[in-house]
Amino acid sequence: MAERLLEVKDLSTHFFTYAGVVKAVNGVSFTLDRKETLGIVGESGSGKTVAALSIMRLIPDPPGKVVGGTVDLRGRDLRTIDDEEMRQVRGNDIAMIFQDPMTSLNPVLKVGNQIAEAIMLHQDKSKGEAWELAAKLLDRVGIPDADKRVNQYPFEFSGGMRQRAMIAMAISCNPDILIADEPTTALDVTIQAQIIDVIREMQERYESGVIAITHDLGVVAEIADKVMVMYGGRTVEYGPVDEIYYNAHHPYTWGLLGSLPRLDLAEKTRLTPIKGQPPDLIALPSGCPFVGRCIYQRPECRDRWPDLEIVGPEHGVNCWVPQEERLSIRETLPLFEKATS
Repeated sequence: MAERLLEVKDLSTHFFTYAGVVKAVNGVSFTLDRKETLGIVGESGSGKTVAALSIMRLIPDPPGKVVGGTVDLRGRDLRTIDDEEMRQVRGNDIAMIFQDPMTSLNPVLKVGNQIAEAIMLHQDKSKGEAWELAAKLLDRVGIPDADKRVNQYPFEFSGGMRQRAMIAMAISCNPDILIADEPTTALDVTIQAQIIDVIREMQERYESGVIAITHDLGVVAEIADKVMVMYGGRTVEYGPVDEIYYNAHHPYTWGLLGSLPRLDLAEKTRLTPIKGQPPDLIALPSGCPFVGRCIYQRPECRDRWPDLEIVGPEHGVNCWVPQEERLSIRETLPLFEKATS
């Protein structure tokens, strides 16, 4: 049985603003094992990044605050440990590749300095040893002429190279958990493939667990073992990647998959957008946040959040539509047609 690295239960994070309380994350739960990759998907504003920052205790307070739940890292609740212990956890046990490497890297410090700083903070290394290791890490993530590049500034790196530098910084202390927030955003497809390969290689080398946050369902299909679908700060469906892609149960998951270009469907199968707009997180309904856009909604959808329904091995969904009715609806969707020969 795989080693359990992280267990998140009922995590809730709110932002207290002049306009009202923004309920960004509402009762999210998931687990992560060693060498496992969890893909977190959902459109902008669904709570993916806020959930990750809550785990890292990087939510700005004020206005944000984690108001409920536990974050268990091998027996330690990260919500209750002191700030000094949490600083040791960041980078050492859990590392994060942030969404925009240009704003995450300090523009006035050499890339080598920034990687070396993380090494010296968590390991017993001199400045010279840390600098040498920084160059080796840049080489390991595929940056050419790493001995020279280590002396350059972030603006001298391309977008793909900056992302690789962020990965090098994240893996500098061999973390057990790597959180990658939109690691392939704004990169062309060839660089995306290279970044994915680098993350896979690092995961295999260090036997890390990976949390991949992305809009790109193609990336999730490529790298994830499990998928968590988020909408309006909640988890609407959760399960193994094949179950989510081929046996999805929630109407929002159908909508995400229906908007994904596929080569295995008939040529004339059109992409189906999800009509409407994401919910106002200040004025969420008491029930399912997808109710305003769901064509299968019923009265109880607005009033109460549905209990978790287990529909397969490690596959759960929160939906008021009865399972038999969901299966009947799914048979009518072009999304689930058999692949054309």
